[in-house]
Amino acid sequence: MTDTTPAAGNAPVFQLQRVYLKDASLEMPNAPQIFLEAEAPAVDVQLEVSNSIVIEGVHEVVVRVTATAKSKDKVLFLVEGKQGGIFEMRNIPAEQMGPILGVVCPSIIYPYLRSNIADLITRTGLPPVHLAEVNFEAFYNQKMAALAQQAAGASGNGAAANA
Repeated sequence: MTDTTPAAGNAPVFQLQRVYLKDASLEMPNAPQIFLEAEAPAVDVQLEVSNSIVIEGVHEVVVRVTATAKSKDKVLFLVEGKQGGIFEMRNIPAEQMGPILGVVCPSIIYPYLRSNIADLITRTGLPPVHLAEVNFEAFYNQKMAALAQQAAGASGNGAAANA
């Protein structure tokens, strides 16, 4: 009988080491006048995911959100938060690293960011704003499609210039 289990040294490892609030800022440039506004604000939310290698086999993934609420032409608040996570990842095939860093890791740390942003906004005295759930797989696929389109455009432009 042959043992087909991978050796312990070669087994894939994926572990969350730590989740932390890396940065948070809140601005209310038009307070206290904004508290007199009765109109519901329009909220614009921007999202970004980044990652970097801390040391071999350990990656930091950061989800950044910027939310701006405006009523008419006045900014009610501008809030930005960066939630970080440190993940140990070893013996994972290279083709799986992109989806893990762009989908799995952000999905783990985003709920912490949502909570922190909601808490910051609640502390302003304004009604709470709860960020929507994010489909990080769709977000990652859109990002990869945009990068592929840029690469195709760059290679197409280079070929046309050399012709």
